[in-house]
Amino acid sequence: QVQLVESGGGLVQAGDSLRLSCAASGRIFSYCRMGWFRQAPGKEREFVAAIVWTGVSPFFPDSLKGRFTISRDNAKNVVYLQMNSLKPEDTAVYYCAVRMGGSTHALTPNEYDYWGQGTQVTVSS
Repeated sequence: QVQLVESGGGLVQAGDSLRLSCAASGRIFSYCRMGWFRQAPGKEREFVAAIVWTGVSPFFPDSLKGRFTISRDNAKNVVYLQMNSLKPEDTAVYYCAVRMGGSTHALTPNEYDYWGQGTQVTVSS
């Protein structure tokens, strides 16, 4: 079993930055992959970022490259999503997830095995 707890969401203005945290516990192995997704009201869950549990091979969709970064604090078993230059369209509930197997990053929600409860990010214009 794996437990994931997100934190760090909130209400910010356009152009601000936020750092989300995902604290992980349980049986996570070095080959597992961590992902961040987001879901806005009335929309499907959208891939935001992924990283191997060891902290290597960050991956982002082209639309978010340059604004978002993902990293891991190995000592704390926490994965971070740093979001800069936030826009109103970034407003969503952000979820972290873990994929227990596979050799590549997964871009769809159904490829992940465990999920956190989500944290709300609201960006005002």
